[in-house]
Amino acid sequence: MEENNTPDSPKPNPSRRKFLQVGGSLAIGAVLAGTAGTKLWKMVSNPGKLFYGNTNPQHSDETFSASAPQLLAWKLANVFTLQDEINASAILPISQPTNDKPGTQKNNLLVATSHELALWTLTGTQHTLATLTDDVRDIAVADGNIYILHPSRISVYTSEGKPITSWEACSDDADYCQLTVTAGRVYVTDAAAKNICIYSLDGTLQRFVNSPHGFVVPSYSFAITHFGQRIFCSNPGRHLVEEYTLDGDFIKSWGKTGSKPGEFCGCCNPVYIAFSSSGELLTSEKGIPRISCYDADGSFRTILLDSQALGGGHEAYDFHLTSGLIVVTKGKNVSIYKYDESLASRTLCGQCTVDCPLKVLA
Repeated sequence: MEENNTPDSPKPNPSRRKFLQVGGSLAIGAVLAGTAGTKLWKMVSNPGKLFYGNTNPQHSDETFSASAPQLLAWKLANVFTLQDEINASAILPISQPTNDKPGTQKNNLLVATSHELALWTLTGTQHTLATLTDDVRDIAVADGNIYILHPSRISVYTSEGKPITSWEACSDDADYCQLTVTAGRVYVTDAAAKNICIYSLDGTLQRFVNSPHGFVVPSYSFAITHFGQRIFCSNPGRHLVEEYTLDGDFIKSWGKTGSKPGEFCGCCNPVYIAFSSSGELLTSEKGIPRISCYDADGSFRTILLDSQALGGGHEAYDFHLTSGLIVVTKGKNVSIYKYDESLASRTLCGQCTVDCPLKVLA
């Protein structure tokens, strides 16, 4: 994959999420791209034409795509709708004894809305765990506890929803975006400061991490996850995925700008990243919404879910992985996609020789 080592771009300093999502992503994107009035208007009125080469103004948002819909190995198995918008979600494995298989593990979905933290089965049954009063940006599960990221605070709950501890951000101007928890540390991306904060589990700040390329965060798309002894994050304005040690030392980066499969388009991508247990890196992108699969070194494998399969639009879809399933959340909807052997036999996903847990039939 190509390394993107472009010189540092101007870095305006947005403060809060709404500005980043609406005004910030447009204004800062204009600065980064040298966009003047006409192009900025196109960015608002016809983003498909400006970013993705679509010249037909009659096309709806759902039709902006760099390639025709392809045959996919995944089919929609279930959809359920919540009453409120989903702010963040995560998979929570729970061991539940059954008559035939004591201790069978079932995967449930943690969902945070504007007022509650709830546990949902993948068939759509809800159990409320806790009442929430602050905006939620992200959720992570580690060692049986639930870590909830707020704009400038982190709170920790048991898996039953009982509060354990919380701590305030290390900066009054913090605008936290996503988090991951591993090896006794909490790693948080800060969209305002454009860095990664490393905390111990008691909330002690250990280090700020800065990219050697300079993190460019034109919109609220600063993803982070971990796999093994490594931390991975997006550098969205530079269309990069970057790899670090657990101590925050830079290892390498990969990524390529463009709209073709295996490339990152628009002002800022990828928005979400996650690993399968076999080490395949999956990204979720906006602009051309799709969930793509790479190996850990950045070699593109295939698109798992394209814009048409996901439901179109321009925004990225959050997603989570479990055996034989991809669980996608957006708006008020939870969509569950199941691996289909008959479809997969005719796709790149089905021809892949990696022993991928996502191929296990649910």
